[in-house]
Amino acid sequence: MSSIRLTHPSQTIEGNCRITGSKSESNRLLILQALFPILALDNLSDSDDTQAMQRGLASKDQIIDIGHAGTTMRFLTSYFATTPGIEKVLTGSKRMQERPIKLLVDALRSIGAEIEYVKNEGYPPLRISGKTISTTSVSLAANVSSQYITSLMLVAPKLPNGLKIVLEGEITSLSYINMTCALLQRVGIDATFSDQSIRILPQQNIDAKTLTVESDWSSASYHFSMVALAQSADVSLSSYIPASLQGDSVLVDIYAQLGVTAKFDGHKLQLTKSENLQSHIALDLINAPDLAQTIAVTCYGLGISCDLSGLHTLKIKETDRLVALQNELTKLGASIRITKDSLFLEARKDDIVSDVAIDTYHDHRMAMAFAPLGLNVPIGINDAKVVTKSYPSFWDDLDSLGFFLVSDK
Repeated sequence: MSSIRLTHPSQTIEGNCRITGSKSESNRLLILQALFPILALDNLSDSDDTQAMQRGLASKDQIIDIGHAGTTMRFLTSYFATTPGIEKVLTGSKRMQERPIKLLVDALRSIGAEIEYVKNEGYPPLRISGKTISTTSVSLAANVSSQYITSLMLVAPKLPNGLKIVLEGEITSLSYINMTCALLQRVGIDATFSDQSIRILPQQNIDAKTLTVESDWSSASYHFSMVALAQSADVSLSSYIPASLQGDSVLVDIYAQLGVTAKFDGHKLQLTKSENLQSHIALDLINAPDLAQTIAVTCYGLGISCDLSGLHTLKIKETDRLVALQNELTKLGASIRITKDSLFLEARKDDIVSDVAIDTYHDHRMAMAFAPLGLNVPIGINDAKVVTKSYPSFWDDLDSLGFFLVSDK
């Protein structure tokens, strides 16, 4: 489908949705499974990004094209660079070739990796010659993307001497580093993270085990938004646990301020409406930046103001998400101001402009963040199939919750 138009006849949503496994957990565990094939995995994400990771790891081709999958680009760069005998060219889409990777490449080169830029300095494609890395420590800036740090953490157990990673400056997306550390420990690897230093010991073998991937909290965020914007709601999501490794589980606390009550019932998360709706929220999302689009759109739909900070990494995602948010919310009548790392949305004074076609900029989160507004006004989503990057069943789930969908195929 090239575009889709959404409305909801009743503004009441009820239903049960099973959300695909976490993309973040899945991609980390797939690298660890490649290093330790005795590791078995259940409930892997069925997202495009995870499929790109699986294809990249399995391919015997010299040129690996991972499309739009940024996590896959970063994780495979370290994996190929530290696998002796491998010769690969790692490339991706036009947008991927505009996304910086110099920080990671510099860090890998500093410990002895052989990586060349095929086109433009600092950007994919990369020509990688895998080799044994025996250097014991590396330093890199911690304030750009936690995926660079995670990429090094994941390959560290297979290095002859392990690796000490010294982080310089304020750490971005701390929760994702903690997730990586916890997954390494679950696999059986000695990994510690204290202050500004990560230490991972070498590990040649692990005991056989099966790990189950928790469902994706980022994908759950759109359901939180729908419940917040609905007149009445009772939605069950699975499979989730209270002690999640995913930083986006802060949704429970954030949306408690936006009229959503979330309660656990075993591995199900039950979402209902509440009367607790703040007139303004201010959030530092440095540890959960992927929630920014959903929260901003929800606040606009509810007619409340919000100040969101800690968003500097949004400029290097699938698109410049801050600019994209400003563009599309403005179409709907919003008054919004952005800086390089923050967003300020004024409370809505007028009705939402209806029948606006939202451009998604090849960004899955733009499509899914704006879709819940279909509860309030008819709205169009261009390039609707982009949701497959992280949540392939998204439109089917909205259909099951009573949305009326008309697609332009």
